[in-house]
Amino acid sequence: MGSVIAAIATAQVPSAIGILRLSGDGCFAVVDRVFRASDGKALSEQTPRTMIYGELLDENGSVLDRVLCVKMPAPHSYTGEDTAELQCHGSPAVLAAGLQALFAAGAAAAAPGEFTKRAFLNGKMDLTQAEAVIDLIEAQTADAAKNAASQVSGALRQKIDPIYDALVDELAHFHAELDYPDEEIEPFVLASCEKTLQTCRDALSALQQTYARGRVLKNGVRAAIVGSPNAGKSSLLNALAGYDRVIVTDVAGTTRDTVEETLRLGGCLVRLLDTAGIRETADAIEEMGVTRARRAAEQADLALFVCDGAKPLSSDDFAAIAEAQKARVAIGVINKSDLVSVVTAADLPFAETVAVSAKTGEGLAELERLVAAHFGSGDCDGGIVTNARQCAALDAASAALDRALAALKGGMTPDAVLVDAEAALESIGEVTGRTVRDEVVSRIFERFCVGK
Repeated sequence: MGSVIAAIATAQVPSAIGILRLSGDGCFAVVDRVFRASDGKALSEQTPRTMIYGELLDENGSVLDRVLCVKMPAPHSYTGEDTAELQCHGSPAVLAAGLQALFAAGAAAAAPGEFTKRAFLNGKMDLTQAEAVIDLIEAQTADAAKNAASQVSGALRQKIDPIYDALVDELAHFHAELDYPDEEIEPFVLASCEKTLQTCRDALSALQQTYARGRVLKNGVRAAIVGSPNAGKSSLLNALAGYDRVIVTDVAGTTRDTVEETLRLGGCLVRLLDTAGIRETADAIEEMGVTRARRAAEQADLALFVCDGAKPLSSDDFAAIAEAQKARVAIGVINKSDLVSVVTAADLPFAETVAVSAKTGEGLAELERLVAAHFGSGDCDGGIVTNARQCAALDAASAALDRALAALKGGMTPDAVLVDAEAALESIGEVTGRTVRDEVVSRIFERFCVGK
């Protein structure tokens, strides 16, 4: 660390503004070789965090663009190092030539995520905040963005740190009494230790329980449309998507594979799978589609069972109902409400049922409301776990505390109990980065784009 790195920090497509970003000791001197301020002053003489107008030069000294430049001295910068940004017109050709000029002036190419990695290594943020940066960049809904922004501000860390600190205090007390027997240290009491371990275990459990909601917030709801052939599954997907995503015909069994469409229902990101109609069939290809339909229902967060409300329920419908009930949430959808219906909500074994018409759009708003009621994010305060790596570390910490509590209740000596407490501490530290291994850190930042 410390060497000057540079990268294009904006998408390389024609746009109003494009940004060249630098970080590292000596970056102001590098900028001075390619930027000529209109007031004639060197960047080191300019007022921090103030836009400075001037000219961007290519590596031959010719004017490339008229730009704005800002400097942010260490430690009050994103990375904790001296940083600078050049705001250019967003021509990819200008940005590429400007970056080449920075390289010729002494900067090195930044690796993916290197700016944020330096921020982490310099103590400007912990791993929960760093991972939230990429979540914020990749957010596909306003709620996901709000949650990630709160995590960037440290919301998740604020829930984890008290657990970590409580375990540290308990371990420090035990080791202090063990190492300094002649000092007047308050005796280590197992009952007090048990209370602390149980409090920490309960707090971890509360965090773990947020992951199901957090995963949906970040990645979207896995939803499968299931039903018998020609119930209107593909028509429903087309109606929700707003265009003809799937071929619809009167021939039963038209859909033979799963078809995915990502859309928003009730403000929720939903990855909606249209599946083959569930029925017994001798057609080998259609049977493969039915198998995939069953698997999609089993793996879904949400199953939408669709039936043709104008026809009595068939054995195929009941087979599809059984598959839909395997999902975490299942909603009955009685299609073709624009026709005379012979199926009612009382005929279906679902807690929630809605009548819709894929043809006219009737009932779709109510379906969206039901989806939002189950999968809406609620308060996007950043205090929920959205990351699989973090969840796995919390799972390991909880398991270690369970072992510690079992050992304590089984009459084991304090040192045996606290071995597992130390293991829990190690796992909790992996969430925020206090104890994480270098290879894990590198893997995390490989997900980032260059320039962030």
